[in-house]
Amino acid sequence: MKELVSLADYAALIQTALPKGILLNTNGDKFNSMVIGWGNLGVTWGRPTFVAYVRDSRYTKAQIDKTGEFTVSVPLDGPVPLIAKVCGTQSGRDIDKASAAALTLEPPEVNHTPGIREYPLTLECKVLYAQRQDEDGIPADIRSRFYPAGDPHTAYIAEVLRAYIIR
Repeated sequence: MKELVSLADYAALIQTALPKGILLNTNGDKFNSMVIGWGNLGVTWGRPTFVAYVRDSRYTKAQIDKTGEFTVSVPLDGPVPLIAKVCGTQSGRDIDKASAAALTLEPPEVNHTPGIREYPLTLECKVLYAQRQDEDGIPADIRSRFYPAGDPHTAYIAEVLRAYIIR
């Protein structure tokens, strides 16, 4: 069962959970889930949005570029160690993360990317705009700390089409 929720009612929880690690899920060639610690929840062009930042080298990027969508899964009680380990250190190119992390996939409501029962707060998102970072535009101290070998992010501004808790 899914309980539709107001995104505004859960904004603080999402912002608090994000730096601890939430999941960005894709479903292009196969289901994949990646731990993210950066993102933005807000309003862009009058629509509720989630901005996800994905490095060029990630399997997740190819998946989003192929489908133009993703889901965001947020734990209500903190990260689950096995899920955080598998989805935060392994590549979906090499393993089936759903099996390796013992994820219970839940069918989506409006896009084609499942949510995850173990991280029940789910945002179904459709990409509105994508922009690869211009490394020269990033302040030197940030660039040296987060991009010493290059590999910038692409920012995906995505409309939140549905927000719910998997019960």
